[in-house]
Amino acid sequence: MKRKNQKLAFVFLFLVIISVIFILLYPGCDQSYSSQLKGEERASLTSAPYVPPPILRNHPSRIIVDLETKEVKKRLADGVEYVFWTFGGNVPGKFIRVKEGDIVEFNLHNNPTSKMPHNIDLHAVTGPGGGATSSFTAPGHTSTFSFKALNSGLYVYHCATAPVGMHIANGMYGLILVEPKEGLPPVDREYYVMQSEFYTQGRYGESGLQPFAQQKAEDENPAYVVFNGSVGALTGDNAIQAKTGETIRLYIGNGGPNLVSSFHVIGEIFDKVFTEGGTRSNHNVQTTLIPAGGSAIVEFKVEVPGTFILVDHSIFRAFNKGAIGMLKVSGNEDLAIYSGKQKDQVYFGSDDEDEDQDLFSGPLNLKSLPEIDNTQHINNEYGLDPIELGKSIYTTTCFACHQLNGEGMPGVFPPLAKSDFLNKNKEVAISAIINGLTGEVTVNGKTYNGIMPPQNLNNKQVAAVLTYVYNQWGNSGKKVSEDEVAEIREKKVISMK
Repeated sequence: MKRKNQKLAFVFLFLVIISVIFILLYPGCDQSYSSQLKGEERASLTSAPYVPPPILRNHPSRIIVDLETKEVKKRLADGVEYVFWTFGGNVPGKFIRVKEGDIVEFNLHNNPTSKMPHNIDLHAVTGPGGGATSSFTAPGHTSTFSFKALNSGLYVYHCATAPVGMHIANGMYGLILVEPKEGLPPVDREYYVMQSEFYTQGRYGESGLQPFAQQKAEDENPAYVVFNGSVGALTGDNAIQAKTGETIRLYIGNGGPNLVSSFHVIGEIFDKVFTEGGTRSNHNVQTTLIPAGGSAIVEFKVEVPGTFILVDHSIFRAFNKGAIGMLKVSGNEDLAIYSGKQKDQVYFGSDDEDEDQDLFSGPLNLKSLPEIDNTQHINNEYGLDPIELGKSIYTTTCFACHQLNGEGMPGVFPPLAKSDFLNKNKEVAISAIINGLTGEVTVNGKTYNGIMPPQNLNNKQVAAVLTYVYNQWGNSGKKVSEDEVAEIREKKVISMK
């Protein structure tokens, strides 16, 4: 009998230990969830890309949220400023985290310096206007309303004061997460990413304080499509971080106001996607659609180190309008998963091609190239002198074809080093960058027939990269000014002779 009791005690102890481990590993997943409202908390709000910590309690509480609307002038891109209308002083607005069943007391404060009244429509609210009808707030005032978080999920919130489109287009949106009662499975890192577009009077990269362009917004033709409120907000020193072996959860929103996002991380596959921010998940997804005013939760494990690029895969938005971010993963290589480049050999075409086709007019001299940070010119370019700015643009935009040494690729891409074509006429060089170049050209006595597409660079960038090229590799040492570029841009058509 004593032996039997010892066995029962051992089994009981084992079950207790397993239960404790389960609760520790899956915080909030205790099945003894109580629906009784207990306690009061003031919500911890965070600015993108950061997220408040998971909620560990196993009961609903009264949650107090204080959110301020504020109109601020801030950076939209290097050299470009914009007057943003914000929730919390930044775009996107603060990330709010509550739990299913919570009673949320929401205090919306409109800063006295605001010129406009504002309100808030939270897609997580069941009630007229999502709270908008109860939160219309004049400058220097506070509005308060309450709601019960009935449905778990990731929800957009935005201003809904007329004209609604203008308030959203100026930056008034953010995300609120309603965790399920049982909580979310733990991950190593969580981040907040929100896409949106901006409609400015000036074109992409045009410097100065840019006003809102109503007609462009109506035509759904933005100058900027960005992550987290500005060009470069998630690149360089602002990149989100992880280590190999970690699991990442991204809370992604699309503030719009118009475009649908095709969200993709280059070099990763989403292990799990909670589509449209709901509770149904899909697996092994390459790109996920996020509607304007919608969201998604994506999870994936990072197995190898490197820089992984976040994009809207409507790809011109990424490389020409700003919808690009970076996830920098550190750790040990795993060559069984990804080898990196193993060979770089000359290719003369397949055997069934025209034997008379001359692909190369001379031997190709491939040199070992240093690793290039493909986004190094995004940040702080206006703090660089023209040569340094030009170098950073050249090594991210031009080097793939014309090579780091300016020698080009024989028979394919003409040299920029000691280039008679380049040195004899600055106008031709400027036009080639801003308008593109198609057809035969003769450089240093050899004929090239290819296509150079127009480059999406502003006047300052064009002047800088040409000044850099002119002062390298035995070229003439000329300087190119922004005024010269602007003049050629106005002419549009330049003779290549």
